[in-house]
Amino acid sequence: MRNDTTIRTGGCHCGAVRFAATLGDGFRSIRRCTCSNCRMRGAVVAMAEAGGVEILQGAAALTSYRFHTGTAQHFFCARCGIYTHHQRRSDQNLYAVNVACLDGVSPFDFPEVPVMDGIKHTGDTGTPTRRAGTLRFVPAED
Repeated sequence: MRNDTTIRTGGCHCGAVRFAATLGDGFRSIRRCTCSNCRMRGAVVAMAEAGGVEILQGAAALTSYRFHTGTAQHFFCARCGIYTHHQRRSDQNLYAVNVACLDGVSPFDFPEVPVMDGIKHTGDTGTPTRRAGTLRFVPAED
């Protein structure tokens, strides 16, 4: 059941790709991950259910990347290289949307972001997803 459905528009850095994302639980689902790919790209994501990411323009500019099991599909703009979203490995009915690509949203808008343990992924261990920690943003004093 959706608690706080939020529809947001967004796009990549160069503007070639534009999309609309239906966030099933608003920003309550934000997170980061410790897997090798997520760790290197550093994105904060929010969840959208399958069908919850609609490409409005630039579908031809999107390319995808798969690694490890090849289950998760990570999408990014082939022109500017910005990661926009991915279909999750642990629940293929969910898409993770890069909040930095959403209009008017910054990953620094969230004082705390849960970090999930992607190194010990539930698909590899058979155990429930474990929270690895919390990422905190503390603005500098002026």
